[in-house]
Amino acid sequence: MGACVNWGPWRSTLWVVFFFCSTRYGNICGPPDIAGLQLPSSPGLWLWWLLGVDAGKGVDMRRLVLKDFLASEEMYINQLEALLLPMKPLKATATTSQPVLTIQQIETIFYKIQDIYEIHKEFYDSLWPQVQNWDSSVVLGHLFQKLASQLGVYKAFVDNYKIALETAEKCSQSNNQFQKISEELKVKGPKDSKESHTSVTMEALLYKPINRVTRSTLVLHDLLKHTPSDHPDYPLLQDALRISQNFLSSINEDIDPRRTAVTTPKGETRQLVKDGFLVELAEGSRKLRHVFLFTDVLLCAKLKKTGVGKHQQYDCKWYMPLAELVFPSLEESDSCPHVHAMPDHDLEDMKIKISSMKSEVQKEKANKGQSRAMERLKKKMFDNEFWLLLNSPSIPFRIHNRNGKSYLFLLSSDYERAEWREAIQKLQKKDLQTFVLSSVELQVLTGSCFKLRTVHNIPVTSNKDDDESPGMYGFLHVIVHSATGFKQSANLYCTLEVDSFGYFVSKAKTRVFRDTTEPQWNEEFEIELEGSQSLRILCYEKCYDKSKMNKDNNEIVDKIMGKGQVQLDPQTVQTKNWHMDVIEMNGIKVEFSMKFTSRDLSLKRTPSKKQTGVFGVKISVVTKRERSKVPYIVRQCVEEVEKRGIDEVGIYRISGVATDIQALKAAFDANSKDILMMLSDMDINAIAGTLKLYFRELPEPLLTDRLYPAFMEGIALSDPTAKENCMMHLLRSLPDPNLITFLFLLEHLKRVAEKEPINKMSLHNLATVFGPTLLRPSEVESKGQHLTLASDIWSHDVMAQVQVLLYYLQHTPISFAELKRNALYFSTDV
Repeated sequence: MGACVNWGPWRSTLWVVFFFCSTRYGNICGPPDIAGLQLPSSPGLWLWWLLGVDAGKGVDMRRLVLKDFLASEEMYINQLEALLLPMKPLKATATTSQPVLTIQQIETIFYKIQDIYEIHKEFYDSLWPQVQNWDSSVVLGHLFQKLASQLGVYKAFVDNYKIALETAEKCSQSNNQFQKISEELKVKGPKDSKESHTSVTMEALLYKPINRVTRSTLVLHDLLKHTPSDHPDYPLLQDALRISQNFLSSINEDIDPRRTAVTTPKGETRQLVKDGFLVELAEGSRKLRHVFLFTDVLLCAKLKKTGVGKHQQYDCKWYMPLAELVFPSLEESDSCPHVHAMPDHDLEDMKIKISSMKSEVQKEKANKGQSRAMERLKKKMFDNEFWLLLNSPSIPFRIHNRNGKSYLFLLSSDYERAEWREAIQKLQKKDLQTFVLSSVELQVLTGSCFKLRTVHNIPVTSNKDDDESPGMYGFLHVIVHSATGFKQSANLYCTLEVDSFGYFVSKAKTRVFRDTTEPQWNEEFEIELEGSQSLRILCYEKCYDKSKMNKDNNEIVDKIMGKGQVQLDPQTVQTKNWHMDVIEMNGIKVEFSMKFTSRDLSLKRTPSKKQTGVFGVKISVVTKRERSKVPYIVRQCVEEVEKRGIDEVGIYRISGVATDIQALKAAFDANSKDILMMLSDMDINAIAGTLKLYFRELPEPLLTDRLYPAFMEGIALSDPTAKENCMMHLLRSLPDPNLITFLFLLEHLKRVAEKEPINKMSLHNLATVFGPTLLRPSEVESKGQHLTLASDIWSHDVMAQVQVLLYYLQHTPISFAELKRNALYFSTDV
């Protein structure tokens, strides 16, 4: 790490001398490293070095090093004082009835600042008079030795740094008074400066101690260079340098924030705020980019291809000063290129391939397979996962340059889009200036990206270490209880997202709670997990203004009020009891509960002990009792979905409220007279969920246990004619109630898929939802030796189940009469 040096006053002189030096030392691109020489860390020392001052005449050089360091130490102490200034009044209010912050929050944010201040104040007060009354024989090494021995306090500060920043951020969001305090802290200028004070943010000041140890270590280097080896200071300075270097190397890997800054040629510190992999739509094709958001610029880069053993580097594709960056209005979005979405079935097919390969990799590991075969498998899996990562995002995130240049990224989640937008807008609140980077400056900035990046690997499972969690497979039950912290009444709802195959997918949505500041949803959802590790909750304000229609997808843009994320810890959620939690988001608190059910337990078909109902009862028993060809529950749910749910985005995919589904289940089981009224009032996703639950709880699948192996073999046939004959023969072999109900459902799902442009539910999507529900056998024999592969085995079975249903959905209309070759016609009088 280089020290943050102010080159401003020396800039023109230095570049003249650089030009002169280039004839002696070869090609030079600027300070601080010329031809591999060790150079001083301050502008004053630079000039002495460039003018050829003999290091043997080191007395004056030693004093110059110390004077320069004292000036920076004075500024550092002033910065610490400014940071400590609000701490006392904040502590005073913490014990009152109206505290700005709690004691715990204050102690977290200002952790160890007082100790660091006292250490440096004592050091400065001891060093200053010695430098003012300079003598060549003066001994100062013991002061640096003592300073180095107190570096332990910095380790404690560094360990707490991240949580201190997060706490300050949350407190700023939830408390306007603290926000004002933290955005304008006054730092005293140097004694001889004309500027009495400068305004600095708390975030910037909290970063100062992170950089300070590096600065002190560089100064010790300079002092040693200009101290004769027989001087009494020499061994003391050597010892201080050894302690400092050991301390730096011990925390080098732990300090992300210390590594997130780069010094510009002007001596300013440009910090990395956020980075990550995004898909850019450039020249009509999708490209994976690594995007870096610095304090004043957004830089879009790609990793260069390098030879074996060479250091990887980034190649800058474009950059945009934040002062010039604007987000397009909705009116402008219709002039942007149309986003071509990859067909769902292609994405699902790729997931199937990846799941199959995961299973093969696991088996290779279990059998201690050859490393070459394993590497080939992993390479193929990476290629497939990379393709999925590149082609699955479809949410547009556009940015404009004020000069008219536009860039388009595609994201998989609204959460991610909000994160990038908020981070950029927060930086734009500062007084930013526009600029143009020279080729050298751009090269330095791009070169720093590899070292500064916080996201190292493309988010695919192939990049995970063997000891990393594979994620959770099964069903997560979530109850969204309530939310508080809204400042004014609004129409509010929440959505739930989980990660799957390296990206996040929206899985559930609460109903809209109208005109309130304290929504009480108390809605339960069942979410399927596919190697998931995180749950996200987003809270929205519903917009009913059609003038705010997004031209890209004809959807009204709802406002994100808050968002939060929790890690899915198997030990926490894999219990029989509900685990209650709270997510804090922009001052809003959402209360929720969750518990996890493994896939085999959740999907187990359990016959109902009470045969008078419809759930868990054989379909032949129900149709015989009702004297119907298709169960009443199936007909009523289908009718209601076609009446008012066929245009609903994600119908059958988005989870319905579990409590509503259970209420409908009880009503159908009791043959309640109020069923039709309940259906007309109920959220359509709950009705869709009830229909899925009915088929899932049948004591045996609709396509029967007996025929299940034959369906699996039939769908695997490669000859089209043989497959057609087999699949049609299997339908004819079904009992009449099962067949008529299946054909009835088949035609309904086709009608839903006809509305795919509106509801986003393709035949493949519907096959994915209903395939396992209609085919999964009632008994699954566990194979002890493959228990660790449960997720992959299930994925393999699910693939075939999806393919069977998809075959019939894509088939031309199938007539019951033709199949059975008799006079019984499939009609609407069921």
